[in-house]
Amino acid sequence: MSAPRTSAVADPLVVPAGTTAADAVAAAGLPTSGPKAVVVVRDAEGRLRDLDWQPQADADVTPVAIDEPDGLNVLRHSAAHVLAQAVQDVFPEAKLGIGPPIVDGFYYDFDVPKPFQPEDLTKLEKRMQEIVKAGQSFRRREYSSLDEAKTELAHEPYKLELVDIKGDVDDAELSVVGAGDLTHYDNLDKDGKRVWGDLCRGPHLPSTRFIPAFKLMRSAAAYWRGSEKNPQLQRIYGTAWPSRDELKAYLNRLAEAERRDHRKLGTELDLFSFPDEIGSGLVVFHPKGGIIKREMEDYVRARHIEEGFQYVGTPHISKEGLFHTSGHLPYYKDTMFPPMELEGADYYLKAMNCPMHNLIFRSRGRSYRELPLRFFEFGTVYRYEKSGVVHGLTRVRGLTQDDSHSYVTAEQAPGEIKHLLQFVRSLLDDFGLDDYYLELSTRDPKSDKFIGTDEQWAVATKVLEDAATESGLELVLDPGGAAFYGPKISVQAKDAIGRTWQMSTIQYDFNQPARFGLEFQAADGTRQEPVMIHSAKFGSIERFFGVLVEHYAGAFPAWLAPVQVVGIPIRDDHATYLEEFVAKLRRAGVRAEVDHSSDRMQKKIRTAQQQKIPVMAIAGDDDVNGGTVSFRYRDGSQRNGVSLDEAVAHVAEIVKSRTNVSPSAA
Repeated sequence: MSAPRTSAVADPLVVPAGTTAADAVAAAGLPTSGPKAVVVVRDAEGRLRDLDWQPQADADVTPVAIDEPDGLNVLRHSAAHVLAQAVQDVFPEAKLGIGPPIVDGFYYDFDVPKPFQPEDLTKLEKRMQEIVKAGQSFRRREYSSLDEAKTELAHEPYKLELVDIKGDVDDAELSVVGAGDLTHYDNLDKDGKRVWGDLCRGPHLPSTRFIPAFKLMRSAAAYWRGSEKNPQLQRIYGTAWPSRDELKAYLNRLAEAERRDHRKLGTELDLFSFPDEIGSGLVVFHPKGGIIKREMEDYVRARHIEEGFQYVGTPHISKEGLFHTSGHLPYYKDTMFPPMELEGADYYLKAMNCPMHNLIFRSRGRSYRELPLRFFEFGTVYRYEKSGVVHGLTRVRGLTQDDSHSYVTAEQAPGEIKHLLQFVRSLLDDFGLDDYYLELSTRDPKSDKFIGTDEQWAVATKVLEDAATESGLELVLDPGGAAFYGPKISVQAKDAIGRTWQMSTIQYDFNQPARFGLEFQAADGTRQEPVMIHSAKFGSIERFFGVLVEHYAGAFPAWLAPVQVVGIPIRDDHATYLEEFVAKLRRAGVRAEVDHSSDRMQKKIRTAQQQKIPVMAIAGDDDVNGGTVSFRYRDGSQRNGVSLDEAVAHVAEIVKSRTNVSPSAA
């Protein structure tokens, strides 16, 4: 997710009784058109209202611009309505599902006789443009009863189901209907005639003319309400933006993201694969990918030891009872692989490492003098992700976490969290992910999925919030996003093209120590319960690897590159000379090789560029006679006539420094 955008429109307004929100916006001189237009208002209860809303009494409201998060959602949901209208205009037999806004766009589900084709999307986009140009108004209408709604929607079976549900479900996709009043939005032409409508809670833009830039992206199959037991519908995805420039920039970002797709680059650079014979979401690293993975592991293992962690190891499976003790069953059962029966007991592949670390803590008596006690391991865990969400390395079913747990006194907890935050920040900086902010995930007090007392949650949340605030980083709240056992801080890092990825996490756990009966002897001789702090610096090696591939577009900095230097002879008889140079590089700890292929020199250079090798060492007659090599760097710059000893020292220093820029700039 991305950090919320701020808006220049923030001062509250008063909407006098008997007037509309649009009147108040106009009277305040706020923009009513363009990429900063006010499109809805937020009332004192936080509810978004259409601009034609008329309060019965004077009402305080806050204007919401189209480029704010809520404004963008209104824009995209309105675009979804225009799409649905276009589909029923072009395909009258289509039945409507739902059409919510999503990150950077929207979708709408339809029941149609046959799947949509690419040429259908072209027709639909053209019809949408006509609807937008017509300037149809969105008008809210409230049903007086469920029977009235059912009568009007008798021809729409999926809408009838939603009427019966009336939004009283815990399903974000169905929030387009909403709880409370049952409402419908009509599209009216310039003469006020109804031309189309949809069951919806709103709000919407004043008119279709407020949709300046949109594009239909693709179609796909989707089960109604996400269940395989329900009919399969056709889903059309689209995107909408406040201006054509923003749409163009978004499409450019998509094109760049496609170029950087780690799944594609993983194949081209021979880094990893997902053999069907092994199973979906289970990766094998090839030798070149294994080099990068080993560098990551060596780095983070050494850093944990430097930061006071002790390396431990735990098995991949465990008896069922362990996960009942920890509380993960039944909370996480749906994301765990099915149990295996062995010797009369059910065993589970572990989905988390913390229960086993608790057993290590509990294996003998502990003293306050040992705290903070920090355990760390590369723990491979297995999570049964649905096939629809498995995605390359960033969403897998088998993942290795650089998982650590700190056992501290309550008084030590704030200092330990600050220590972990500093550790995380230095790690991300070292890997070149130096643009990030923090997200604080807290409990939803209305949900029953969280365990622990209100006081425990309040204390834990404040400790995390204070540490995050003191870090000086931007802090974004994530209400309801905590783990069942405690709140967490996650680091949201931006990559080279501005996308945000959730990376490292730090979680405060006051539940598992009690469930496992963990205790230590305090200075006064009493037995006390420690606080447990979970932290993962990479998060998972697989996900971090995938993010790095896309961040660097496969052009890894020299210290991570599988091949750091390739020797390219101008003629075949120069190869022996380069082999001697490469041998010196290897003795200096540099990963180097000579291209002995039968290709001409220029083809070898192109191959090295395609493989994104940081440094090419080229040798011809002058180099052989002078005891030098000539460097050609990945960015195209060159350095000629470098003595062999200087060349070895130069490359070795680049690798040792762990710089994340082009070698020529190092």
